[in-house]
Amino acid sequence: MPLVPYTKSPLTFSDQVNRLEQKGMQFKDKAFAERTLANISYYRLSAYWYPFRLRDQANPQCVLDQFEADTVFENALFLYETDRRLRSLIIDAIERIEVSVRTQFTYHIGHTYGAFGYIDKNNFHHKFDHHTWLNRLEGEVHRSKDEFIDHYKNTYQNFPSIPIWMLTEVMSLGSLSFAYQGLKNDKHDDIEDKKSIAMHFNIHHKKLGDWLHTLTYVRNICAHHSRLWNRTLSIKPDKTKDANWLPPLTPRNDRVFYILLMLRHLLRATGNGEDWAQLVNQTLDLLAHNKRWRSAMGMPDNWREHPVWK
Repeated sequence: MPLVPYTKSPLTFSDQVNRLEQKGMQFKDKAFAERTLANISYYRLSAYWYPFRLRDQANPQCVLDQFEADTVFENALFLYETDRRLRSLIIDAIERIEVSVRTQFTYHIGHTYGAFGYIDKNNFHHKFDHHTWLNRLEGEVHRSKDEFIDHYKNTYQNFPSIPIWMLTEVMSLGSLSFAYQGLKNDKHDDIEDKKSIAMHFNIHHKKLGDWLHTLTYVRNICAHHSRLWNRTLSIKPDKTKDANWLPPLTPRNDRVFYILLMLRHLLRATGNGEDWAQLVNQTLDLLAHNKRWRSAMGMPDNWREHPVWK
């Protein structure tokens, strides 16, 4: 199809409500809807009322510009608020896991290669882009406003090279994930750096690297307040042969429930995730009664009994 000019004009909040009403949406309180749209943009909320739009019967992939009967504005807002709560819980879990991985990474590198062992590329896999990683770390150190960085800079030589236990405090999750991928792990050479870290999380070293990559992506989604509910993950975990992580027990690996299972496993391994799981249960209960919403999250019907979750 040929490209066409964009001709839509901005609408007032009142006009936005009227536009939705013309498309078949119902409102319990129009004034409330206007106040909501004044604080949460029409475009952001549209992702949550999108599933309520009609499909062409002849071509179900074609989404029409009208809503299903009994589509209520407040229901779309409920999905938005529940998703926001879920994102907060996921950020909380990723923070706990990130701190734990940083600690294990720091301990292993420091005790195996020394305080500045990360600077030597020979301590990493030969295919690892060590130069790019070091440049990224240097930028993160320079951008840090932490007092301990200033103290080191004004006291010791060779700044921005700092001890590994300081470095990991300012290292981003992306840099940490990248560094883990670059560690050596060769049983024949008796060098198993990845395995030494992964053992703490009761997980195979390859899977931990894969999960860190996915969690970095998910964390960025949450940090930008973007939608997780009903989202197909662009960066998803690799498939596994473990039946607990495959259909029918786990319907999909590209939806948020799979991420919750990953977080549940990692937090259980660190011994600090029971309170978190209970809060997630309370949030999921708000959605789980509706098969449509469960499917949007990749949840099985008996999700509470999932062997990884329960």
